[in-house]
Amino acid sequence: MKVFIGGLPLEVSEAELNAVFEDFGPVKSLRIVKDRETKESRGFGFVEMVNEDEAKEAIRCMNGQSYYGKRITVNVAEDKGPGFTGGGNRGFSRN
Repeated sequence: MKVFIGGLPLEVSEAELNAVFEDFGPVKSLRIVKDRETKESRGFGFVEMVNEDEAKEAIRCMNGQSYYGKRITVNVAEDKGPGFTGGGNRGFSRN
C-alpha cells in the first residue's frame, strides 16, 4: 500500500523517515520529493509498505502528529495513473 506524507520538515532524511515507518512494518520503497533545481525537499513524500494492515496502522498513528514541530498529514496515496505530472492543463483549452 502506498502512503502519502505531507508537511514534512525540510531537515528530515529518507533514511530517518524509513526508520520511522519500519516501526510499523517492512517498507518496500520510500521517496521524499525534491525540487529539481535546488534538490531540497518539497515537504512531502511517499512510502510503500509491504503489508496493507501495517500501512493503515501507520496512517492511523501518524496522521496529524507533530514531527520536528510541524503537523504532518499521512494518508493513502491517490493513484494518479501512468503519465501523471501534476501540472494541470497550464491554461490550455482542450476543446
